Amino acid sequence: MLIVFGATHSTVLAAESAIIDPQSRSHPVHGRLGMVVSQEIVASQVGADILSLGGNAIDAAVATGFALAVTLPRAGNLAGGGFMLVHLADENKTIALDYREMAPSMASRDMFLKPNGEVDNQLARNSIKSSGVPGTVAGLLYAHEKYGRLTLKQVIQPAINLAAEGIRVNVDLSYSLKSRGKRLMKNPATSSYFFKDGGSFYELDDILVQSDLADTMRRIAANGRSGFYQGKTAQLIVDEMERSGGLISFDDLENYRVVERAPVCVDFKKNEICSMPPPSSGGIHLLQMLNILEKWDLQSLGHNSAAYIHRLVESMRRAYADRSAYLGDPDFYAVPVKQIIDKRYAKKLRRQINLKQAGSSSNVSPGLPIDPKTLVKGVKKAGAESIETTHISTWDQWGNVVSTTTTLNFSFGSGIAVSGAGFLLNNEMDDFSAKPGSPNGYGLIGGVANEIQPGKRPLSAMTPTIVFDQKGAPILATGSPGGSTIITAVLQVLLNVLEFNMGIADATAAPRVHHQWLPDRIGYEPGISPDTLSLLKEMGHSLDDKSRILGATQTVHRGPNGSTMGASDTRRDGAGAVPQG
Repeated sequence: MLIVFGATHSTVLAAESAIIDPQSRSHPVHGRLGMVVSQEIVASQVGADILSLGGNAIDAAVATGFALAVTLPRAGNLAGGGFMLVHLADENKTIALDYREMAPSMASRDMFLKPNGEVDNQLARNSIKSSGVPGTVAGLLYAHEKYGRLTLKQVIQPAINLAAEGIRVNVDLSYSLKSRGKRLMKNPATSSYFFKDGGSFYELDDILVQSDLADTMRRIAANGRSGFYQGKTAQLIVDEMERSGGLISFDDLENYRVVERAPVCVDFKKNEICSMPPPSSGGIHLLQMLNILEKWDLQSLGHNSAAYIHRLVESMRRAYADRSAYLGDPDFYAVPVKQIIDKRYAKKLRRQINLKQAGSSSNVSPGLPIDPKTLVKGVKKAGAESIETTHISTWDQWGNVVSTTTTLNFSFGSGIAVSGAGFLLNNEMDDFSAKPGSPNGYGLIGGVANEIQPGKRPLSAMTPTIVFDQKGAPILATGSPGGSTIITAVLQVLLNVLEFNMGIADATAAPRVHHQWLPDRIGYEPGISPDTLSLLKEMGHSLDDKSRILGATQTVHRGPNGSTMGASDTRRDGAGAVPQG
């Protein structure tokens, strides 16, 4: 049985039915169907079809990831990076995969500084030097090899078919190409891949064929990791670097590594929340904010009341202040994870908050009694995101769960494509701190912990998250794009479900707010009451001049009756939740 629920801002699908055991199709067993949720519904369908073939949540996530490289080129990617949480039901184990981009070996601390010492934002964000060593392909292949069930060819072939046969241009793709057209047409390869001859635009329902991308994915399907990080594809990447002044070398590609890490987890009232550890700042500060908020009766304040939003904002203010000082690549920097997510530290921060009056970010500094510079000493190199980020949540019939977020950083990354390979390069080097105290493309401040070093991974706000019940069973997987707003978007979806008992459709649709320490003002979405905004101003808060969209969560929720529900946030067009058929 398939049940479709409609909501103002989200699409929700629920599925529960008899299924066929993939090991013995003639013997049906009763159970719960799987679910795939992503930013692009064709890619979600690819993942759901993989589940129907007998694949697990990992197979589905990998297949969806490759499909998004075809159907969502502004954010889906082969040359970006990401983070993945995997919950393995049989082992009752959750692991975190770090496949974030790495700085090339020729990168240097001051590479984006002008002679006068100021940051050259054009160089840091829109040049080929802004590209880090890609991690997406390595990460997806690592997950599949260790935890998947189907063959690599099975999970990649749907994406190959989409690229080779062409995809129908939807509203989102047509609009995104037109809105970024001037920038994208500057690069000949990008122009040839995403615009018609003569530079005209693809219109709604046109067919976009990506032959070079199909060939690249065929090499990956046939040769695995070496089909991307060595051989012809690697040669095409290095040729592009040499032609355009980039830094990535053959050795950088061959030496790229995926890191398997332990997730960061805290108890939040009756649930356990697990998220991504550093170099994600998302997980650690999501948990920090939950710790601060935990002791207040938020439900009694009223959802999105001024009193509730005030507490959210003051918690966000302190978390993002800490982010500016203490977060970086843990292979280079001793990130004080335990101290930041310690509930005693949260108690200290909570006591600083005046419940009647807004704080001032100029008076809120990183709160640990630690000099961030001292945390760099003695840390050795281990083993010698974006508004246009994208998230996938998958859940299979056996209870395996994946929450993964990938990114190129800006929309269409650097805007530079690899000629002959069919894909865009990232501009993730801008996520480093080009200069301590200078904001990146999302206004986030960083320091020495996140300075550029060869082989280092830039700090990220990506926040793939899984929630568990009192018995240790997963009940929710979520994540979001949105640059600096990712963490706060995920926070509010969790609170909407766990504190305000909302169904996943309402939890996704509810208006959100955002604060990131600096600039010292509240971002807010349409739907926040004007009276509430007025009360916040009376409390001393500064507000954005106008409302804006904050994040686009992709969520799977296991309800109390055992049904699996997927909520795809339609704050961005084209998203979709698709159940296993």
